[in-house]
Amino acid sequence: MDFIRTLFTGLGLGNYNTGVVIFGCVLLGLSAGLVGPFMLLRRRALLADATSHAMLPGIAVAFLLMVALGGQGKWLPGLLLGALVSGLLGMLAVIGITKWSRIRQDAALAIVLSVFYGFGVVLLGYIQQMKGGSVAGLDSFILAKTASMVASDAFLIAGVAAGVAVAVWLLYKEFSIVCFDADFAASQGWPVSWIDVAMMILVVVVTVIGLQAVGLILMVALLVTPGAAARFWTHRLKSMLWISGIIGAVGCLLGAVMSASFERVPAGAMMVLCTSAAFLFSMLFGRQGGMLSRWIERRGVRRSVERQHILRAVFEHQERDDEYPTVSEVFDVRTWSHRQLKRALGRFEELVYVNKNDRVVFTEEGLVEARQVVRNHRLWELYLIEHADIAASHVDRDADRIEHVLGNAMVDKLEALLDARGEIPASPHVIRAGDNL
Repeated sequence: MDFIRTLFTGLGLGNYNTGVVIFGCVLLGLSAGLVGPFMLLRRRALLADATSHAMLPGIAVAFLLMVALGGQGKWLPGLLLGALVSGLLGMLAVIGITKWSRIRQDAALAIVLSVFYGFGVVLLGYIQQMKGGSVAGLDSFILAKTASMVASDAFLIAGVAAGVAVAVWLLYKEFSIVCFDADFAASQGWPVSWIDVAMMILVVVVTVIGLQAVGLILMVALLVTPGAAARFWTHRLKSMLWISGIIGAVGCLLGAVMSASFERVPAGAMMVLCTSAAFLFSMLFGRQGGMLSRWIERRGVRRSVERQHILRAVFEHQERDDEYPTVSEVFDVRTWSHRQLKRALGRFEELVYVNKNDRVVFTEEGLVEARQVVRNHRLWELYLIEHADIAASHVDRDADRIEHVLGNAMVDKLEALLDARGEIPASPHVIRAGDNL
């Protein structure tokens, strides 16, 4: 009940502060979800981690500069500006090291992350020794203090989220072509380096506005997880962006509400956990590469191959010896186990059955399908022999249907060739009596 009550009050039906926090978090999740898939497809997910850690010295330097100019150093826009500059420098450092040296990107990421973050920790230690430095609260940017968000912060996040959405819409074509084939984009004259920089600027901007809500350590999870979860539901980039944005927004909504509902539960960590739960659900049940869908697909393929194998085994034995095979003869044809063969005979009883003489016999439907299966195999074999210059003894005996492999023109040509040789000519793999397939 507390969760439901907090949800409604957070949506503006009660507590104002909770509503501000939830509003800001939802928009942050939406903007992170829109940017994350591009970074994921560009294989630069860890670059966001290095960039977020690189923001710590920028925050500390901005604080020191504002104190040196006579201020208290707590002006949030100034601190975020410092984080933005430092994050951009870290991102450019990674790109520069990778481009202008022999160091690989993973090593460059480790170097930049550790150097910048270490420098930031040193500066924070120095600030803590300053008069009034202990109350600066700069360490809150590491793990965030979401509850301290005010209306101006939420409006800032809203403005940035709107800007990110507009930028993604304007640069969608450029981002897409670079993400899927950067070499092709470069060959067509696209400025790949500048497009990469624009993409990473969006990542840095989203990371900056997420510092107060999620923190620089966990912000990378909010950027990567929604996009990774969306990848299990679609192969279309536009749909992936929508799904990723929704997962980010809903995950942040639930995380903020749960944090407000239960004591001593940090909002940033809960938002990351909620989006991670969405990723886990997507990995298990996603229709494009989810574990369940892949298991169902593999199970269907195994059954289809098993079905075609038993049909071919019975048909080719009957074709060769002019009589149906016994169960033991079918067993000898393939590397069946007794359990597999028994299961196949029971599963496909509408196609084959065992008569009183212990012979495996086709039903009327089974004979029709067996002829088609064998015909497709002969077409495939003819294609490999006639057009791929593969020796008959090395022809692949895959049971895939020929129309899934060849174009219509080639299928028609092979059909004519097959008809010229007879309805179902002898296969180069059909062996004589006494041999094994």
